[in-house]
Amino acid sequence: MVSPVPPVTIGPYTIDPPVVLAPMAGITNVAFRRLCREYGAGLYVCEMITARAVVERDPKTRHMMTFDEDESPRSMQLYGVDPATMAEAVKIIIGEGLADHVDTNWGCPVAKVCRRGGGAALPYKRKLFANIIAATVAAAQPHGVPVTAKFRVGIDDEHHTYLDAGRIAEAEGAAAVALHARTAAQRYSGQADWDHVTRLKETVTTIPVLGNGDIFTSADALAMMAKTGCDGVVVGRGCLGRPWLFGELQAAFRGEPVPAGPNLGEVARVLRRHAELLVEHDGPDKGLRDLRKHMAWYFMGFPVGSPLRRQLSMISTLPELDALLAQLDQDAPFPTAGEGPRGRQGSPGKVTLPYGWLDDPDDPSVPFAADVMHSGG
Repeated sequence: MVSPVPPVTIGPYTIDPPVVLAPMAGITNVAFRRLCREYGAGLYVCEMITARAVVERDPKTRHMMTFDEDESPRSMQLYGVDPATMAEAVKIIIGEGLADHVDTNWGCPVAKVCRRGGGAALPYKRKLFANIIAATVAAAQPHGVPVTAKFRVGIDDEHHTYLDAGRIAEAEGAAAVALHARTAAQRYSGQADWDHVTRLKETVTTIPVLGNGDIFTSADALAMMAKTGCDGVVVGRGCLGRPWLFGELQAAFRGEPVPAGPNLGEVARVLRRHAELLVEHDGPDKGLRDLRKHMAWYFMGFPVGSPLRRQLSMISTLPELDALLAQLDQDAPFPTAGEGPRGRQGSPGKVTLPYGWLDDPDDPSVPFAADVMHSGG
């Protein structure tokens, strides 16, 4: 048993336990967030929203910005590369009462984003990064809406940007920072280097520092906090197919016994609940198509045969799902193989940048066409 972990304060909000659901494109919609919230408290961030799409009032983007009535604070992650566009998006979001907290994304390692100077490439441009944080904070702060920043260690091992990014975000009024302890070149491969979280915590001293990377169990979260001294944790891929992880984290952070992992019958009930929530949000066609990608995560390590796994990954109706779930061995215990890495991993690779990008880190120019739709990091 460990001592309770103190809450973290982000602007006017007390996050207890200090656990954040990382925004994940195509994952952390209102359905998945509700499912996770049913297990434990924390801060649950919606999937990343592109600032330009907010300003252009894209209908699909507005649908992604859906929150439950009882969701508080309503946390939204914004991606952008232009100070003016970010500020305008925040004014729309606040003016229309759409969110209570704005996180900013500087962690995306996707090639089509970095090659245009967006995502994890952008903090290398220190003045541009400062201008964007300053403009976002200026638009949000008068209304009591905190702005935070999530970023990576840097572009690659030769170009670390996180300490500058942390200092700049702190100086420009961010309410907290979070570090995914990998470079863009690592993508999601290998291991996160938690020593970087330690160094960021030593550098940023007046606002909370949150750690992200390789948190797959409650023990991982406690280990990161003990090793780095960070103020809280951000959980991404570790909760894929495991929304109950937030209940385990809540227990561990409160110094209580961590509940045992669910058996296969309980996993089936959780998956069925997820299906209902997705259908409610997106309708049966899109909702159940969306559910398919979660199947392998839910059943990871369980004794589910290949034919049944294949059928589950192709479901299109709730009755069909019910019939397949009934074929599972309801009493199969939670497997130790159900812990550990899940979701995107892939291989490291060279980060392609715009021509001359590394020449002048103090160039404040806005990169051209970098605010495209993409997945977060």
